[in-house]
Amino acid sequence: MEDKRILTKAQKVMQSITTRFSHELMTPFYEAIERYELIQEGDRIAVCVSGGKDSALLALLMKQYAERHSGVSVIFISMDPGYSRENRERLEKNCAELEIPVKIFDTDVLEQSQSQKEKSPCWVCARKRRGWLYKTAQEAGCNKIALGHNFDDVIETTLMGILFGAQIQGMLPRVKSNHFEGMELIRPIYMVQERHIIKWAQYNGLEFLRCACRFSDGESSSKRAYVKKLIECLEKDEPKVKKNIFNSIHTADCDTLVSYKVMGEKHSFLERFRHNNT
Repeated sequence: MEDKRILTKAQKVMQSITTRFSHELMTPFYEAIERYELIQEGDRIAVCVSGGKDSALLALLMKQYAERHSGVSVIFISMDPGYSRENRERLEKNCAELEIPVKIFDTDVLEQSQSQKEKSPCWVCARKRRGWLYKTAQEAGCNKIALGHNFDDVIETTLMGILFGAQIQGMLPRVKSNHFEGMELIRPIYMVQERHIIKWAQYNGLEFLRCACRFSDGESSSKRAYVKKLIECLEKDEPKVKKNIFNSIHTADCDTLVSYKVMGEKHSFLERFRHNNT
């Protein structure tokens, strides 16, 4: 008799990644790993699962990667910053259905962030989250944490920096921690476009968490939403605008910048100007 296996939901979702959405999801995932040298033999990586679509995709891709590469191991961690009961249950349910063996730990990051009105709550929240994730990963014997920032996060952050932060600043695919010795942060879905992640989630009937913070509809969120819409508008006349923004942080010409920083030290074009005229 013909063997017709009944696939679990997790197996069906993973199958969609390796078949229907292979070009849009798997190809840029592996391309980023190779291009930016994100993973090395012997790495033990803590994959950070937030409950959103991006981190869920990241977790499934990293799980498969570790299964195919015996010299790399992964664990899955999730920080509950103070979710509502509904959001916590959604996170647990999704991880169970997708067969992601996540370890969830509790903090009061949302409460702490929202109480510090003198600073941007989103900035405080992100910094505190990062610290907890590094600490938990290091205690578990990991040397890296993997976050689910995607292609659109990269270009939106770049444009937001110019329009609202008065700076040209990118988002690196790999960063060494300044406060946790021997630890690194990597972004394996750095080259995966958000629209493809959304299509993948919709195809599989997956529902994920949005930001659980009361500031999620606030100033920072509205600026990102504004930039997202701006890019979409520009894309109608110039289809390559997203790739152009992305490529701009790979081909920055410091010779044309008035001032810039290298390793935290500020430099001016006048240094070269004076040198060339002596």
